[in-house]
Amino acid sequence: MLKQNGYAQYQNAKIMTASPAELTLMLYEGAIKFGNMAIVAMENKNPAKAHENIVRVENIIQNFRDTLDKKYPIWEEFEKIYVYLLRRCHECNMKKDPEIMEEVLKHIRSMRDNWKEVMKKVASDKSNPAAQARVAGGRGNTAGYTASATAKLSGA
Repeated sequence: MLKQNGYAQYQNAKIMTASPAELTLMLYEGAIKFGNMAIVAMENKNPAKAHENIVRVENIIQNFRDTLDKKYPIWEEFEKIYVYLLRRCHECNMKKDPEIMEEVLKHIRSMRDNWKEVMKKVASDKSNPAAQARVAGGRGNTAGYTASATAKLSGA
């Protein structure tokens, strides 16, 4: 029990001190983890566990959708992607079809990998120290985003 509590405290501290960019990466990683857990549950004929983990993936995707910044024109393209992924998650949950979740995870992995590249590029851009600090250091956190990410990663 003590080990679990210590790990939970570590995870919570990690989330609370992360930059918004790092939180985004953690959310991608969480969606992938929960998606993989859903696939295993479907393969093991455990529909309740599959449902629980599919809903966690949906919650993370919905969080991405809810936090789109509409001042950038690209938000509309991300909106379409998130709506599509949510629809596929719903279909996966109804049919308990691991192939659908594999497709969703393929897209999420691609987005995660692109996000990692963006983080590297910004971190190496010596001409923009403010952006470097936000990506690398935990500055610029907003309490709402941090609380939301904490809830999504913990499955709440």
